[in-house]
Amino acid sequence: MPARADRLVTMSETPDSAVRTYIDDHRAAFLDDLVEWLRIPSVSAQPEHAADVRRSAEWLAAKLLETGFPTAEVWPTAGAPAVFADWPADDPQAPTVLVYGHHDVQPAAREDGWTGDPFEPEIREGRLHARGAADDKGQVFFHTLGVRAHLAATGRTSPAVHLKLLIEGEEESGSPNFRALVEQHADRLEADAVIVSDTGMWSADTPTVCTGMRGLAECEITLHGPGQDIHSGSFGGAVPNPATEVARLVAALHDEHARVAIPGFYDGVTELTDRERELFAELPFDEIQWLRTAKSTAIHGEAGHTTLERIWARPTAEVNGIGGGYQGPGSKTIIPSSAMVKLSFRLVAGQDPDHIEKAVRAWAADRVPAGIRYEITFGSATRPCLTPLDHPALQSVVRAMGRAFQQPVRFTREGGSGPAADLQEVLGAPVLFLGISVPSDGWHAPNEKVELDLLLKGVETSAYLWGELGKGRHRAD
Repeated sequence: MPARADRLVTMSETPDSAVRTYIDDHRAAFLDDLVEWLRIPSVSAQPEHAADVRRSAEWLAAKLLETGFPTAEVWPTAGAPAVFADWPADDPQAPTVLVYGHHDVQPAAREDGWTGDPFEPEIREGRLHARGAADDKGQVFFHTLGVRAHLAATGRTSPAVHLKLLIEGEEESGSPNFRALVEQHADRLEADAVIVSDTGMWSADTPTVCTGMRGLAECEITLHGPGQDIHSGSFGGAVPNPATEVARLVAALHDEHARVAIPGFYDGVTELTDRERELFAELPFDEIQWLRTAKSTAIHGEAGHTTLERIWARPTAEVNGIGGGYQGPGSKTIIPSSAMVKLSFRLVAGQDPDHIEKAVRAWAADRVPAGIRYEITFGSATRPCLTPLDHPALQSVVRAMGRAFQQPVRFTREGGSGPAADLQEVLGAPVLFLGISVPSDGWHAPNEKVELDLLLKGVETSAYLWGELGKGRHRAD
């Protein structure tokens, strides 16, 4: 891909047609570069690939310099490196926009079920197959051609916004060093809006913009009873059984309406507006097909809410694992000395992970009986994030995507969690989501792919976005 725009817009071209022409002209070089990057097995979870993750970061930094970014640096962390790039606008009053993504990928091996080498990309029937094609190298890389198309179509020598990129190298390992990195470089990462390109759309026929992600808190509760496993005939019915008490805890987690029964759990929850519920209902949701995907046979959840509302905008408490006592074949008539349960809590806007931890600890303390000693261990938490529908920066994303797809753009949320909330909290900037991946892309699965037509729509959306955000010459807040 050339380092500078090499084509002038003719008088007969509209800005949008000029963007599309530029993308068509540079499509082959763009894909060649992406394929080269995808060949680097940047698996952050596997120590034997640490050098590859570093090589991936160095490759991206060099490519961003080639694209035209005046600054592109590899930032070390206590784990895998991140990449930072900066391209100031000529207008000092232009808003500053930070793009977030990640260059590390999930583990992959042919024996997992891949039809070919997961790190030897293949284009078949309009799809690019490789680990990282959709999650997340493809969605990071479309910004490189997007910004070039933006410059070519507008005649600019720099973007219409102060454009920054932060591409981390540990997202697939839980981003253990990401918040510290953001805090360390908060001055250089300062932004009026954050664009997260590590997400997807509803479907190829229904372009959507995500407006929020749930947060996450996790804990393990271990209950200890007798000092060792003891005979259930000699002692059963006369001493507390930690396995029974774990079951009681789990049974008390929800009420008869499937609401979380921990006192204070719903404190501060931002409720869905009527308009948001209407927008969710407009999506072409097939509940039967969704159940097939879930490999389940029945819908279940908090009363008074639809399935989409439950997975996108309501907090949850789930049992992730439970155990205690004898697990082998046959029987062993004992009272076990200990039992445990692993719990996770998906959090929505308005909930504070620290408050949730205190509420869970108080709830457990009230329910564990005398004779049972217990321990609760919480891991690191992720905060939820939500952007209001009427936020001007969100509307810029919607307009840019609408121009690229030439149809109305709808709204979704993500039920999962990610590091976006750290950017929102540390930088004080709204988080917006721009992704073109579809559910069939197979994130984390064998034969991951990205639809090339949609990938190029991502390029086009990126090309329009900087002008949309830069309109009015005012800050995006």
